[in-house]
Amino acid sequence: MSHQFIDGTWTTGSGGTADVVNPFDASVVDRLDQAGPEDVDRAVAAARAAFDAGPWPRTPTAERAALLHRVADLLQRDKEQIARTETLDTGKTLIESGIDVDDVTNVFRYYADLVAADSGRVVDTGLSHVVSRVVHEPVGVCALITPWNYPLLQLSWKVAPALAAGNTVVIKPSEVTPLTSLKLVELLAEAGAPPGAVNIVLGDGRSVGSPLVAHRDVDLVSFTGGVATGQAIMRAAADTVKRVSLELGGKNPNVVFADTDFDTVVDYALVAVFLHAGQVCSAGARLIVEDSLYDPLVAEVARRAERIRLGNGLDPETESGPLVSEVQRTKIEDYVASAVAEGARLVAGGRRPDDPALAKGFFYRPTVFADCHTGMRVVREETFGPILTVERFRGEEEAVALANGTDYGLAGAVWTNDMATAHRVADALRHGTVWINDYHPYIPGAEWGGMKRSGTGRELGPTGLHEYQETKHVWHNTAPSAQRWFKA
Repeated sequence: MSHQFIDGTWTTGSGGTADVVNPFDASVVDRLDQAGPEDVDRAVAAARAAFDAGPWPRTPTAERAALLHRVADLLQRDKEQIARTETLDTGKTLIESGIDVDDVTNVFRYYADLVAADSGRVVDTGLSHVVSRVVHEPVGVCALITPWNYPLLQLSWKVAPALAAGNTVVIKPSEVTPLTSLKLVELLAEAGAPPGAVNIVLGDGRSVGSPLVAHRDVDLVSFTGGVATGQAIMRAAADTVKRVSLELGGKNPNVVFADTDFDTVVDYALVAVFLHAGQVCSAGARLIVEDSLYDPLVAEVARRAERIRLGNGLDPETESGPLVSEVQRTKIEDYVASAVAEGARLVAGGRRPDDPALAKGFFYRPTVFADCHTGMRVVREETFGPILTVERFRGEEEAVALANGTDYGLAGAVWTNDMATAHRVADALRHGTVWINDYHPYIPGAEWGGMKRSGTGRELGPTGLHEYQETKHVWHNTAPSAQRWFKA
């Protein structure tokens, strides 16, 4: 049993063992050994040595790009197996897991192509004898800490640009869903990543995450997860002035004007919030609807939500899987109780499913609350589950105020057939991604990240590569001569 990958070798961790549980029926998928603080020290030391004296930071960009392309090929070779593992690990449907593998493949290919074309720039100094260049270099040792909801996808957003830039990495996946992260490390090693360039340690935040973040030989921390943990990382990183990139979730508005096609917006509103049982940082959990459309839209969304088929993610008939754990379901039940207590009107769900075939799993019915307002806890806080709240607005100004009336600023959407309205509202929304007449799509070439309490920095796009690069200015005087500034 060896599930820590340190300095090119699979080794056994010193932190005991932990079970990986299938959310569908609470069965044990695998039992993995866990790291302890001493394993973190070994992993960071390996990454430090590989960066300071190893070949990877000095490998030509064309060769680094070639390795990323090989990883992409291996992901497609093993797509069926990886998708099945992701479903067993997270509970999401197999079709969602397969899409994840394709998206991860595209991320590796994007950064392979981007870094191969990244040659810096020449700056015009106005001096014929001076060549001024701005170049990009790797930051150093990067700690990559990923969440449980999209373990494979979120890791690719970090590890692909980090390696493309020439960094070495220590990966700490969520202890809840680590299986596909381990698989990706296997593929990186198979593709030719040199010893020490890629390391992975398993364990919880206290035993592994905290010592990794605080380690003096770590130069950068990239974290996706909750606000409280992100704040703790910022405080810990301050002692050694580490670079920090944080994606901390959202409470995302989905604004619907009355001129929108009714059936289309119902479909998208359901997908926006109930994809992966609502366990998506960009979930459209706040449906904000113009007054004249409010009642019919609430009624149809509620009717459709009640018809969503829950089940095993491996069953092709399943439309939505379980929550990831009993802990997560308990949190959802607490949010539902608080919403009812604060006066929200329950119009769908609000309970565990009745089907005895689902009794062992962590299932909860897609839930819709009407008559909601921003004073309610269920509207203010990120529930990270299958809960949709519906609010009412009477004009464009009020719609924008409601949509921006949140501590978060990750994503949002506006639905209207009036393009002038669409672009005014999109421009006014203080969210890192805004969709017009759509919800959820992203591409590797466009930056992803949030404003306000949704975090700092960006992933994906050219900025996602620059997060892992230092910028250096090189000034070359090609014809130096004595200038006699001082007489002596």
